[in-house]
Amino acid sequence: MKLHTKILLGLLAGAVTGVTVNLLTGGGPLTQRVISLVTEPVGKMWLSALIMIVIPLIISTLSLGVAGLGSLRRLGRIGIITIVSFLCLTAASAILGLTLMNFFQPGRSLDPAVKARLMETYKGQTAGAMGLSEGAFGIDLLVKIVPRNPLQAAANGDMLAVIFFALMIGVAITAIPAERAEPMVKFLDSLGHISVAIIHLVMKVAPIGVFCLIFSVTARFGFHLLINLLQYVLTVVGGLAIFQFIGYPLVLALVSKFPPLEFFRKIRIVMITAFSTSSSNATLPTTLQTSEERLGIPNEIGGFVLPLGATMNMNGTSLYEGATVLFLAQVFGVHLSLGTQVVVVLLAVLTAIGTAGVPGGSIPLMMMVLGMVGVPMEGIAIILGVDRILDMCRTTLNVTGDLVTATIVSRFEGVMLRPSPMAED
Repeated sequence: MKLHTKILLGLLAGAVTGVTVNLLTGGGPLTQRVISLVTEPVGKMWLSALIMIVIPLIISTLSLGVAGLGSLRRLGRIGIITIVSFLCLTAASAILGLTLMNFFQPGRSLDPAVKARLMETYKGQTAGAMGLSEGAFGIDLLVKIVPRNPLQAAANGDMLAVIFFALMIGVAITAIPAERAEPMVKFLDSLGHISVAIIHLVMKVAPIGVFCLIFSVTARFGFHLLINLLQYVLTVVGGLAIFQFIGYPLVLALVSKFPPLEFFRKIRIVMITAFSTSSSNATLPTTLQTSEERLGIPNEIGGFVLPLGATMNMNGTSLYEGATVLFLAQVFGVHLSLGTQVVVVLLAVLTAIGTAGVPGGSIPLMMMVLGMVGVPMEGIAIILGVDRILDMCRTTLNVTGDLVTATIVSRFEGVMLRPSPMAED
């Protein structure tokens, strides 16, 4: 049985069992005792194992992502156009996700009494936020970004400071001779692979962790949360579909001057591969072949844009993270001001860049963002069971965005995209 199937079964089993216990006992003393002594501790241990890997994951992936831009010196305009396209598309997708969540507000319909109980139960979680839950979007926040002691910032959970430190490492790597930077690059690359391996190990017990967490929530608060979950899924999938079939075609038609229908017809195999594997990295060989043979993108452009995009250009992940943070804030009754939502967009862009291109790679970093804006990280259990289908959808958006960016770069480089005759349908 596939892991995502086990996680979904864990969610369903935990939800059904929790709702049944809630209906039979009304969340009485015995139920509370079982939750506090058994299911909640197990669930928290699993969450802590994921959180444990956030710091090394951020430092390794973000540092190497920036270090990889050292080729900008060599590629000049191609590199600049690529990075600007990545950032614009990723920011636009995050803004779309937040806009849809603000409009439909699937978490707002939850019973106010249930929200009050949720906040009372998890109030210790919100107390550790970096002031972002109060809308602190000012000079104090900017000062906190630059850490005096990176280790202390990591220990205190000041993730903006950790992100800044990781970015500085990447910048410094590009500023020194390659032979001196090589040992650090190898170390960070190894650290990144180790981090992903630990995530895979922790995710193996995800069905148990999800069962315990969702049981703890539903046994306390009943079935109300499950209705909101369905509304959340429909909103996120709708947002991904809008960006895929309206946003990208507009960019293709207005910027790349490439016929959108022809584009989607020629990259069908890429979208199918991305949807089925939920991995930008696993789809990369197919993406490279398709870009050259079916879209006619020169190898020197595709060979630079697409591997970099598999690491940095996470449009779907950015939309998903922004929407999910706002949804869980609505569920828990945490007010996120406009300034805080701007911070969420920036964090969604940065963490999307640092997301490993593997199934479930965004979960640890999204938990970090939740904690920063004062939303209890236990809330991640509410959406984990449906994460697989959302992962498949957002990976398709990610990989399509890489190819869209490659067409943009080709256009600005004056390349007429003519696929080879053997690649025609």
